[in-house]
Amino acid sequence: MRPIQPPPGAPSSNRNRPRRRPDLTLPLPQRDPSLAVPLPLPPSSTAPSSSTQHHPQQNSGGPAQQLNFSELDRVNRIGSGTGGTVYKVVHRSTGRLFALKVIYGNHEESVRRQIYREIQILRDVDHPNVVKCHDMFDHNGEIQVLLQLMEGGSLEGTRIDDEGNLSNLARQILCGLAYLHRRRIVHRDIKPSNLLINSSRNVKIADFGVSRILAQTMDPCNSSVGTIAYMSPERINTDLNHGMYDGYAGDIWSLGVSILEFYLGRFPFAVERQGDWASLMIAICMSQPPEAPPTASREFRDFIACCLQRDPMRRWTAAQLLQHPFILRGQVNQNLHQLLPPPPPRQLSASS
Repeated sequence: MRPIQPPPGAPSSNRNRPRRRPDLTLPLPQRDPSLAVPLPLPPSSTAPSSSTQHHPQQNSGGPAQQLNFSELDRVNRIGSGTGGTVYKVVHRSTGRLFALKVIYGNHEESVRRQIYREIQILRDVDHPNVVKCHDMFDHNGEIQVLLQLMEGGSLEGTRIDDEGNLSNLARQILCGLAYLHRRRIVHRDIKPSNLLINSSRNVKIADFGVSRILAQTMDPCNSSVGTIAYMSPERINTDLNHGMYDGYAGDIWSLGVSILEFYLGRFPFAVERQGDWASLMIAICMSQPPEAPPTASREFRDFIACCLQRDPMRRWTAAQLLQHPFILRGQVNQNLHQLLPPPPPRQLSASS
C-alpha cells in the first residue's frame, strides 16, 4: 500500500514538524449563564413501544396534563358526523367526564403534522364560550381529541322564539366568536350542531380548528350538505366577490343563518337544509338573503340584516355586533338586578 501523498504545492517542511505536545491545554471559554438559551431535544429515533402516542400539553396547569389514554373508558356515543364520532368518556382514576372526538380517516403525514400544530394552538384557547380542548392522542393511526364535555348537547333542532332568550344566546356565541377572531382563528363551520350547551345553560362554540384543517384537504362543497347550507355566498361561488374570501365575514353569515333558524324553527332559506347541492347553491348565491319576519322586533330584524349582507364588506364584525341594540337589550334584561343600588356598607364595630 502506497502512503498517502500530501496535496500538490504543500510545503515539504510539514513532514519534519514536531508532534504536538500532549501536556499543553487551553482554557475553555466561559459563557454568561444569563444568555443561555435551551436547545430543543432531537427527535427520538426509536418508535414508541405502545400503539398510542400521547402528545402532551405544552402549557402548565392544564386539567388533562396527566391523563393517560389507557385510563379513558368510553361510556357511550354522544354524536357523529362527517368529520368523526364523539364519545363520552370517563377518566378511570379521577371519575372526571370528557368528550373524546375520534377523527375519521388515515391522513397523510403532512396533514397529520398540520393537525398537531393546530391542536397546540387550540390548547391555548381559553374562553367561557368556547369548548376547551384538553389533549390529543394518536391511537392506531386515528387522531383522537379530548374535549370538554357539554352535557346538554347541541342546539340543533331547537326553536327559540323568545327574543330575550335569543339575544342572550347570540351574545354568548358572539363573545366566543369575537375571542377566536381576535386570536386570528376562523371557525368556518358555525351552525346549530356546533353550538353546545351545558347543564348551567352556558353556550359554547365547538368543532373549530381541526374541522378547518380537514376542510383544506377536500373540496369544501363536497364535505357535507349540512355544512354547505350555512356557507356564505362568496365561499360557495368565488365569482361573487372577485375570488376574495374573508373567513371572519363568513363566520358572521353562518351565525346570522343559525340565529334566524333558531327563531323560525326551520332552515331560513326556501329549500330544505338537506336538499341537493344545486338547490342550495341557487338559494344561497342567487336569491336575496333571508330576513326576519315582520312580526319580529325592529332590533332583531336589523341584527339579522347586519349579519346576512350579501357583500361581506358590509357585514358587521363580531365585536360590532356585541354593541348592537338587540344584543344590548337582552343583556340589560338579563342583568336587571345589577341596576339596583348596592346595599349600604356594613358598619364595623370597634371590636370587629
